[in-house]
Amino acid sequence: MSGNAAPSAAQSNGISDKELIAQAQQAFENIRGELAKVIVGQDQAIEELIIAIFARGHCMLEGVPGLAKTLLISTLAKALHLSFKRVQFTPDLMPSDIVGTEVLQEDPVTKARVFKFLKGPIFANIVLADEINRTPPKTQAALLEAMQEKKVSIGNEEYKLDQPFFVLATQNPIDQEGTYPLPEAQLDRFLFKIFVGYPTDEEELEVMRRVASPAMANAEKGVRQVLNGEQIQAFQQLVLRVPVADHVLHYAKALVRATRPKEADAPDFIKEWISWGAGPRASINLIIAAKARAVLYGQFHVTCEDIDAVAKPVLRHRIACSYTATAEDITTEHVVEKLIESIPKDEKKPAARK
Repeated sequence: MSGNAAPSAAQSNGISDKELIAQAQQAFENIRGELAKVIVGQDQAIEELIIAIFARGHCMLEGVPGLAKTLLISTLAKALHLSFKRVQFTPDLMPSDIVGTEVLQEDPVTKARVFKFLKGPIFANIVLADEINRTPPKTQAALLEAMQEKKVSIGNEEYKLDQPFFVLATQNPIDQEGTYPLPEAQLDRFLFKIFVGYPTDEEELEVMRRVASPAMANAEKGVRQVLNGEQIQAFQQLVLRVPVADHVLHYAKALVRATRPKEADAPDFIKEWISWGAGPRASINLIIAAKARAVLYGQFHVTCEDIDAVAKPVLRHRIACSYTATAEDITTEHVVEKLIESIPKDEKKPAARK
């Protein structure tokens, strides 16, 4: 599919949702194909990133250094034909380094001095906040405010951010000395927390072959544009129109409410392993992300399997394990897996919890 094959926001008015879904599914396959020219493996992380783009959500990516997180995001920006800015977060980074600042300039004609706003890197479609946990809370808060409000306030002026707008933040799970971990309330602003894992044996061999070859540079240059910003926004509107059956809504609600250890009917393992559970934003994000996944897989309805597929990236940063779980080497991954196994999927009546 070429960059013009998908509809623009204006063109989509004359196309049925069934046709739009077919085009979204094809775009999904083409994006993965373009990323595969540069990125080896990481299929799960790539799928979750694309789901987040269609669901209009920000992502936190976590993985050890050297797993091509930055390359993955920059290549995705090329395939989507979106402007891209990378900010390396450091302890001395200031909020103005992200959002921009006012400078005093002299008018060459009138000689009057006026303040002019110079936009920061936040004014891009995709902003990579590299190692976000290495900068102080004040700077983190400036970024998170822009994520939530989709605008920047400088003095008495407000500046709207370019749309579509995504913040893809990374953090290193090791070497935590001198870092400023994001509070749970701020982590909750991210639709997904995506784990970028080590490659398999065969994938690592392929990485070595590619990087040691002159073809690598040509591969990056050969990434085609699959979509553009207007087309992405048209697909985002399509996602919102996807219907969700009551039994799926009840299942998603049951899954989230079951993470709360103080609920009277919470499973026993939750009361033992979880110190606090997910809030209502998790329920909303489960449904929106599941809608986006359904569209990407060519469906115009959401299934419980779609909910299961996005449950881990939605919930893993919204629940906290207790000391008991930590001592037993139980992670949030284990908890979500056990929840998915224990919550019934009933297509006729609301799901009940064990």
